[in-house]
Amino acid sequence: MLFSELELDDALCQATTEMGFGTPTSIQQQAIPIAMEQRDILASAPTGTGKTAAFLLPACQYLLDFPRSEPGQTRVLILTPTRELAIQIYEQAVKFTRFTALQCGVITGGINYGTDKETLSKNLDILVATPGRLFEHIEKETADCRDIEILVLDEADRMLDMGFGGIVNQIAAEARWRKQTMLFSATLEGKGVRTFAEEILDNPAEIEAFPSRKEKAKTLQWFHLADDLNHKTALLAHILKEQITNAIVFVKTRERVQWLKDTLQQQGIECCWLQGEMPQDKRNQALASFKSGKIKVLVATDVAARGIDVPNVSHVINFDMPRKADIFVHRIGRTGRAGAKGTAISLIEAHDFDMLGKVSRYTDTLIKPRVIDGLRPKHKAPSASKSKKKKTKKKK
Repeated sequence: MLFSELELDDALCQATTEMGFGTPTSIQQQAIPIAMEQRDILASAPTGTGKTAAFLLPACQYLLDFPRSEPGQTRVLILTPTRELAIQIYEQAVKFTRFTALQCGVITGGINYGTDKETLSKNLDILVATPGRLFEHIEKETADCRDIEILVLDEADRMLDMGFGGIVNQIAAEARWRKQTMLFSATLEGKGVRTFAEEILDNPAEIEAFPSRKEKAKTLQWFHLADDLNHKTALLAHILKEQITNAIVFVKTRERVQWLKDTLQQQGIECCWLQGEMPQDKRNQALASFKSGKIKVLVATDVAARGIDVPNVSHVINFDMPRKADIFVHRIGRTGRAGAKGTAISLIEAHDFDMLGKVSRYTDTLIKPRVIDGLRPKHKAPSASKSKKKKTKKKK
């Protein structure tokens, strides 16, 4: 199937061709025709399978089919949980609309309010926003949602995890005259997303896209057993120096980011970093350096695990294991995107084995150990029976 077979405008098809999009992915093939019927949509698909185009293209088509009769406020609102993802979606929207007269804008936290006001004063067709910052403008009456015709909620599960559920509901109430709502999520598992969808959507078409073999991430996974923090750091330095083209290294806290980037730089490994509560200009600068290939290693907390689309990341390294198995999935989803090959390596201390087991069961994947000559662990991995005994004792 070609994009032209989805009854998209020639200007949009031309844009997809210039962006290097060959054929629509499974989520795009399923979602675009239904969205163009102006039905509400509840959709899930694995990360890296083209969800952004699945809602942007039909929204653009609607705007072209029903052009403005007079100047006004935003007509399509896209809410997304993180600043980086908002900027990324905005950049995609600009590319898709380059051969049209449609106007796009983005507002996120960390940006000067004066810049926001300038953006909101324009005759915008599409606005991409983070919920917190947009709601501030609604309360100050510097943003008006009454003209919104299409509302898109991207990474809805992540928005709920970050505590944005109440704010998103209030924004949806402000846009109550809308004609269509689309909710996209990496997963529809759990009561949270379902309940959220029932409150926001009206008789939605439910789509669960299972990517083709070509679209599926080809991610090779293994773990290295580490005796302690020093051993783990030595393993990481060896991998970064010997094995990678570029890599995202995930850690659990902001303090850990600062410590690890200083440690790596002392060993001659140049890296940039990304964490929460970081000035937006520095976040943008770090991502730009990594995306351009100027710096090969990005150290990050889980703020970067969702939605960051950096082409051709060769490795994801879990220096610290995450607190939940689904976060692990989103982390390793930064490599092996859109059918490309990738590698995910976890550095595991004894206390991480419970989480490694949870991840294996959640992903239905056996993650096997490997060793590096000269950095072999001195201690053995804890046996499954020992960890079960410990759990039984705790329960008693």
